[in-house]
Amino acid sequence: MKVLVIGRGGREHAIVRQFAKSSSVTQVFAAPGNDGMREGAELASIDEMDFEGLTEFAKEQQVDFSFVGPEQPLSAGIVDFFEAKGLRIFGPSKAAAQIEGSKAFAKELMKKYTIPTASYETFTDTAPAIAFIKQHGAPIVIKADGLAAGKGVVVAVTEGEAIAAVNDMLEGQKFGESGSKVVIEEFLDGEEFSFMSFVHSGQIYPMVISQDHKRAYDGDRGPNTGGMGAYSPVPQISQAIIDQTFVEIVEPAVRAMALEDTPFNGILYTGVILTKKGPKVIEFNARFGDPETQVVLPRMKSDFGLFMNSILKGQQAELKWDEQAVLGVIIAANHYPETVEKGALLPDLTKLVGVEVTHAGTKKVADNYVGNGGRVLLVSASGSSIKAAQERVYDQLNSLEWTGFFYRTDIGWRAK
Repeated sequence: MKVLVIGRGGREHAIVRQFAKSSSVTQVFAAPGNDGMREGAELASIDEMDFEGLTEFAKEQQVDFSFVGPEQPLSAGIVDFFEAKGLRIFGPSKAAAQIEGSKAFAKELMKKYTIPTASYETFTDTAPAIAFIKQHGAPIVIKADGLAAGKGVVVAVTEGEAIAAVNDMLEGQKFGESGSKVVIEEFLDGEEFSFMSFVHSGQIYPMVISQDHKRAYDGDRGPNTGGMGAYSPVPQISQAIIDQTFVEIVEPAVRAMALEDTPFNGILYTGVILTKKGPKVIEFNARFGDPETQVVLPRMKSDFGLFMNSILKGQQAELKWDEQAVLGVIIAANHYPETVEKGALLPDLTKLVGVEVTHAGTKKVADNYVGNGGRVLLVSASGSSIKAAQERVYDQLNSLEWTGFFYRTDIGWRAK
């Protein structure tokens, strides 16, 4: 089979690599991809939002199916566009992608179908939002309603922080149109985990769970980011809790979307927090998480191409997972998640031994890679335990100089 992966980041590199490992896949294309993907895919210089160009390419190359990585083309209706041209593609329709594209839509869905989540209110004006914050106090969570590259959530420890976040979004337009509406919700305390599932034609295939580290700095301090590292499995979350999450959250969400005439196909990402009252939803995404994908997909033992082809045809499929743990650490440009300078030279990555390097924001200049974004690389390793994988990754990272970049030194610290 020939497969087209749409996107350019670390998540897409992990997807490319998984397809390239599949004996059923003869060729992988990535559009637009990044320089680090070249060993697993042929790159096509077509932007993710150029739907016409992508469909023409898929037809020319006789691609068997396409797989969409990022949220922006999904929310803009890339799946509807491909299907209207008679092309097979994996992902949610524009209507179904609202589960990520609008926090308010997702919260209203959960409220209507009694899916456990934090209590909330939605606001478009500053004054009532601030009054709500003063009434409820801190800690409290402020979320931009729309897409914000994983940065549109502020967990405010003080009322002042919460009010500043509301002002930034509603008045300062920090996230543009995405922040013209905000969802303010109660702060939930507990252990977080990411529960991703393949969903197609009502069939749900859950993946192994993972845990992401959102804060920029060690000890879960600093601003929220798109993710600074992840690991899988999550030993402190029992199988009983995983099963409960599937029955009380994932299945009802898929059912609810069908009942709302927005049936969900694609990757349903459920961000979960285990509270004293049981698992509750933090957020839904309509695609693979990043960096969770980079630690979950390497644990897949099934042929990814065969699995995807089967579920796209509506056939029963089976997923098998490796018991080995995988832990990955993000290398980010200095000052991330704020504005960063591009072009800093990365160390010689060929000196990293026994680990996997997943490229996100890199560019190859002559024989060297330079930073070309906020999150630049993910370096991961597998091991018999989280601790073994963690030691392997940090042993390698500490062997190189990362001038112009930083990484957290405690990814996996919550694993027990």
